[in-house]
Amino acid sequence: MLISALPVIDQPARRVGALLEHVNRQLRQHSVPALETLGVRPRHVLALTVLRDTGGSSQADLAGLLQMDRTNLVGLLNELETEGWVERRRSPEDRRRHLVELTAAGGELLSRIDFALAAIEDHVLSALDAAQREQLYELLRQAANLEAACTESPDC
Repeated sequence: MLISALPVIDQPARRVGALLEHVNRQLRQHSVPALETLGVRPRHVLALTVLRDTGGSSQADLAGLLQMDRTNLVGLLNELETEGWVERRRSPEDRRRHLVELTAAGGELLSRIDFALAAIEDHVLSALDAAQREQLYELLRQAANLEAACTESPDC
C-alpha cells in the first residue's frame, strides 16, 4: 500500500503504550537502586507480590500468572527459596505438582519493599491526587487481568 493512500488523521488516536512505558521507566529508574539495597530485583518483587496476593500458588499457575516460561520460573523460585522468602512443597492431592507459598521472611521483606516503593510512587505520581491514583490502580489491575492469565493456561 502506498503511503499516499493512507487516510489523513487530524488528531492521532490517544494511545497509552508510550505513556505507560515513560512512567514505567521513571519508576524503574528510582526503584531499582532502592530494591538493590534490599537485595532484590524487580522480578523477585513481582513473584513475591503475586504469591502474597493469591495466598500461594501451584508452580504451573504461578508461571501463567507471571507469564513466564516454566524453566525460567524454576530459576526464579530457586533464588527466592535460597533466600528463605518462599517455600515449595509437593501438593498432597497430586505429588507431581509443587505448591509455592510466601514465608514469614518473604512477607516481612515484601513489607519493607512496599514501604520503599510507596515513596517512589508518591514521587513519580505526584501529579495525581489520591482518588486518581486509586482509579489508575483499578484500571491497571483490570488491564493486567491477572485472574484470567491463569485460566487461559492449560496447565492452571
